[in-house]
Amino acid sequence: MTIVPFSLTIWLLQLTMLEGAASSEAACGQPVNSPRIVGGQPASDGSWPWQVSILLHRYPICGGSLIAEQWVLSAAHCFFPGMQLVSQYDILLGAHQLLNLSSHVEEFRVERIFLHPNYNGQPDSSGDIALLKLRSPVNFTNYILPICLPKSSTQLSPEADCWVTGWGDIQNGVPLPTPLTLQELHVPLISREACNKLFNSVQVNDLSKDPIKQDMFCAGYREGGKDSCQGDSGGPLVCKLKGGWTQAGIVSWGIGCAQRNLPGVYTSVPFYDNWIQARMNGIDGLHSAHVVPFILVSLVLTLP
Repeated sequence: MTIVPFSLTIWLLQLTMLEGAASSEAACGQPVNSPRIVGGQPASDGSWPWQVSILLHRYPICGGSLIAEQWVLSAAHCFFPGMQLVSQYDILLGAHQLLNLSSHVEEFRVERIFLHPNYNGQPDSSGDIALLKLRSPVNFTNYILPICLPKSSTQLSPEADCWVTGWGDIQNGVPLPTPLTLQELHVPLISREACNKLFNSVQVNDLSKDPIKQDMFCAGYREGGKDSCQGDSGGPLVCKLKGGWTQAGIVSWGIGCAQRNLPGVYTSVPFYDNWIQARMNGIDGLHSAHVVPFILVSLVLTLP
């Protein structure tokens, strides 16, 4: 997984609106289906109902997660430093195979995009987190449900049952084959301290010492072979905690994919709990009616 977004030409099918949608009062982190086999393999339909695909000009560029009726969580690098109009982004919910969209898939327009002001576009930059506000609320169904968010005080054990999902490359430079079925991978968590030791032991150009900042953690296998990759960016890493599945991380950056001693790096969701809640509650102090360039200090896009 790197900061290069997944770009694959897809002619999207006409979407059918789902009838009989479930109540929006559905609990977070409670999928109908659950993963049963550890390893990288196709997910079953409905296993990860919070997974979203972010589209730009109708093509998938990144993943994300549904966290509330009108909010999607993703990575800032999926949008930085572009100058795209917010109206050019769309969100697919309930998707399983991107080239074989089922009747329970829904598409939503994006109204605003919030990027964390600390993100500067560098591979190991802090603040690699973005919030997307949808133009209309989502009706929850068995295939479209929100993921639970952790509190800032949440502590995750290295033994936690954690998974990362996405439609990204299956190897470095090898795209996911058609029909682009959502993939799932069980990953062990690696502490920031242990991960910095791993990265410091490998000579990587343009990478500073201790590149895993306080708002990051690692997950994966030190021996390599299994990892998130290009195209998984912005997608969720979720862990089974008491009460349901909870999003611990956001696919952020890495050096290649699945290399030995170079596990994937994730933005810590607990670290940004306060920022997420503030943005969702409208505490941003920004009221621009036009698209704001990403290079400004306060990074917000909005529809006129």
